Amino acid sequence: MQGGLGLSVLAAARVYEEIAEGCLAHAFSLEVHNNIANLVSRRGTKGVQDRWLPRLLSGDAVAAFCLTEPAMGSDAVAIQCKADSVGSDWVLNGEKAWVTNAAGADLFAVWAQTDAAAGSRGIAAFLVEREAEGLTVTDPYKLMGGHAMGTAGILLRDCRVPADGLISPPGEGFQVAMQGITAARIFVGAQCCGILKAGLERAIGYVSRRKAFGRPVGSFQGLQWELVNVATEREAARLLVYRAAAAADRGLSATVEAAQAKKFATAAAVSGLVTCMQAMGAHGFLIDSTLGRHLATAKMAEYLDGTSEIQNVVVARSLFGGALD
Repeated sequence: MQGGLGLSVLAAARVYEEIAEGCLAHAFSLEVHNNIANLVSRRGTKGVQDRWLPRLLSGDAVAAFCLTEPAMGSDAVAIQCKADSVGSDWVLNGEKAWVTNAAGADLFAVWAQTDAAAGSRGIAAFLVEREAEGLTVTDPYKLMGGHAMGTAGILLRDCRVPADGLISPPGEGFQVAMQGITAARIFVGAQCCGILKAGLERAIGYVSRRKAFGRPVGSFQGLQWELVNVATEREAARLLVYRAAAAADRGLSATVEAAQAKKFATAAAVSGLVTCMQAMGAHGFLIDSTLGRHLATAKMAEYLDGTSEIQNVVVARSLFGGALD
């Protein structure tokens, strides 16, 4: 579509899984960028598409997703960033936090409240260019293993956005954000499968060479079974991720499937990488082993696009519905 590859959600998940074997933070940065490129492709005016899509697709411009705020994390409806209609333009005031790609982004998709009384139906999304007057990017956060994400905050002070910068109007903006987050949860789950594969391969290679008591460490059944458990958890995580991706490709909401996939895959990555490090002994703790960086990003993944606790809330709602009201 419009210069893109038109990949299915499942195919995109496989791509992110492979990239994450090298670096989950880089894979997540690309995922966020592609999310906004897709938003521009589906909802932007022709002028906006012509101005931004070629640069976004080539990588000459980088995009960022701005929903979270300093005082608002999991409760996305409670955003305080405000958008006021002034003539044909909009004026934005507020602050966003934990913005992936912010450090080098050229284009920001900013979610803001146009009518607090309307709740989620008052939320809209706006495209704000980095050069826009009134937009300031704060110093990047220093994250364990996550420097490739260029995460920072942004400040909006009487930031004027032209009419065609309204990318998702009130009544649609919140739903669009949630759709993007559902896809992101699938992709984060896939990325966790990627780093878990990298950890397994590194650990198996090491224990196959390292000798103790006259034979390779990997020949001891107890150690073999520990790594077998990691491999099994990874396969289970992949199946949950692929199931969620397939549901999205069929046009289903996939909200619950994505939550289950992310919850399981992130937990499997954290525990599995700890096991891989333990199998390598002190060598697993060396910077050159890369396992420490993968473990840091696995833990980070438990926060990305909704904590594991939020995934529990999503799944619980599907289980109990209104039965407890």
